[in-house]
Amino acid sequence: MLELLVVIVIIGLLAAYVGPKYFAQLGKSEVTIAKAQIGAFEKALDTYRLDVGHYPTNEEGLAALLIKPAAAIKWNGPYLKKEIPLDPWGNSYVYRSPGTRGDYDVISYGKDGQPGGSDENADITN
Repeated sequence: MLELLVVIVIIGLLAAYVGPKYFAQLGKSEVTIAKAQIGAFEKALDTYRLDVGHYPTNEEGLAALLIKPAAAIKWNGPYLKKEIPLDPWGNSYVYRSPGTRGDYDVISYGKDGQPGGSDENADITN
């Protein structure tokens, strides 16, 4: 009985040590996925701009990469293979044109879905 108790304590200690490290890696992978998706949007938006002559407006948004806007005469899409994905936390990406740091911004507000924050709640942008 004492040996079984010692084994259970050892397993508990290992779980207490490994568990937090595992879940920290899970959060990092979600951030990596969001950055990769934003990178794919950047490529699609640049191709859209080459064809149409300008980036989509705020009203057109990222949907202009899949569905031809009325004003886009030279549209040659769709520019994405699949539907516009949600970010890894289930929130929609935010598109703004013009952006605060360039011609456009594509933003994921992180795990909390609110502007600002740190760690997993930090904003991820192009």
